[in-house]
Amino acid sequence: MTAQDTSPAHPADDRASGAPARPAPFGAELRDVVVRYSRSGDPALRGATLTIRPGVVTGLLGRNGAGKTTLAALLAAFRRPTEGTVLVGEEGELEDPFENVWTTMHTQLVRESGDVGEGDKAKDTLAYYAGMRPHWDADLAGRLLDELEVDVRKKPSEMSRGRRSALGAVLGLASRAPLTIFDEVYLGMDAPSRYAFYDALVADYAEHPRTILLSSHLIAEVERLFEDVVIIDRGRVLLAENADDVRSRGVSLTGPADVVERHVAGHDVLARQRLGGTAQVTLFGAFADGERAAATEAGLEVGAVPVQDLFVHLTSGTAKEEA
Repeated sequence: MTAQDTSPAHPADDRASGAPARPAPFGAELRDVVVRYSRSGDPALRGATLTIRPGVVTGLLGRNGAGKTTLAALLAAFRRPTEGTVLVGEEGELEDPFENVWTTMHTQLVRESGDVGEGDKAKDTLAYYAGMRPHWDADLAGRLLDELEVDVRKKPSEMSRGRRSALGAVLGLASRAPLTIFDEVYLGMDAPSRYAFYDALVADYAEHPRTILLSSHLIAEVERLFEDVVIIDRGRVLLAENADDVRSRGVSLTGPADVVERHVAGHDVLARQRLGGTAQVTLFGAFADGERAAATEAGLEVGAVPVQDLFVHLTSGTAKEEA
């Protein structure tokens, strides 16, 4: 993308020396954002309001078509909202990212396709991004390419889907961008490669803090990385909270069906399962210490609910209501 740089000068950007200082991790805000791709179709985003905290790893979760990719494209300035406001940047200095050289040069979006030119050799793609990202780390890129077995002499069109995904993952990590967005980039990788990517992400994030947005359907694999969680369903933001707070809002009760039912009154029941005389319910919302103790004393098994299960139950309920 080419654009005239009309954004104000930033003190952290030492263009004269050619070695810009590293900005602080970027945050982002969306306010009442609507995105329509056509006048007749349903909006991809419907009044989305959201704050992405700087310097944390945020999980962006949603079913296919929920609006995750649209949201990522807005943050990376690949498109503009139809309505509403999108702001990206350092804390206290958020700006409209569209056609804004400062924010786009410090934002890296990698989608499932890897965002690579199919006709260019991988080494040429790497050179292109090295020139675009002021904090590019060639040594990190080299180590990851070796570990993930990506042959830089090949074109992406000559690679397996897994190797193309691995190349995209390397681009995202080696960019060291203050806002780095991975939109399902690792789906093509096999399990060992995915876990190598997760480990590399955690290690580099610890050494070089930044804001990372992870969009994934492989929730059980990646939820351990999340500090915040955002759930989008049918273009709406259902939930945006600290990951530990999200986990604490789900509880499962398992035991004799009649005993279970006595302990669910007044709670939001996301799901029920029953096998003979044994039942299990998934509750969403506060479950006080006293209630937990009473349920345990009554012989019920009280368990935590993984983020993936909460996501499934929450989005399934919305789908049923709208149907």
